[in-house]
Amino acid sequence: MARFNIIYFLGIFNVLLLIKEGDAFEFKVGGSKGTWAVPVDPNSSEYNKWAERNRFQVGDSLLFVYVADQDSVLQVTKDDYTNCKTASPIAKYNDGNTVIKFNQSGPHYFISGVDDNCHKNEKLVVVVMADRSKHSSAPVVEMSPPSPAPSGEESPSPPSEAPSQEASPPNNGVSSIVHGVVGTIGVALLGSSLVLAL
Repeated sequence: MARFNIIYFLGIFNVLLLIKEGDAFEFKVGGSKGTWAVPVDPNSSEYNKWAERNRFQVGDSLLFVYVADQDSVLQVTKDDYTNCKTASPIAKYNDGNTVIKFNQSGPHYFISGVDDNCHKNEKLVVVVMADRSKHSSAPVVEMSPPSPAPSGEESPSPPSEAPSQEASPPNNGVSSIVHGVVGTIGVALLGSSLVLAL
């Protein structure tokens, strides 16, 4: 019986390891209890302060919760965001439970479809981080030899080191999946060895 419990536990453990932590996440605008409405203090940038506390990535999504017949969400340009222009949005949503998925990095601008609400700071800017999973290797830097000094002057000495390059950020896409699978297989082999040793 103990052997079955160990195998059962290891099976569940392996399944949990396969679940990738970095997968897409759905953010409820304003936090877990937040709703899309005019802020209590219309002079504050409540939604932008909330967005600054979060880290958005390609594949993540925003959930806007609001009363459908009283409000809406407009995805707009930076200029329309700044000036609360509701006439020609990029996209308009009015279902009361809007989910918008980020397919590209950069800033995304949202305002209330009710002009007066937007002027009372019911608006949001979300900056989505670049997708580093497809990041290519750093470019090669070629250095040419220094040109000769004019006659009568001393030639400058060559640099002692090549210019440094920033280390490329960790590849958190495919490589993390590979690491997760390899780790899972390793844990499964270790667990199987322990079970067989019993």
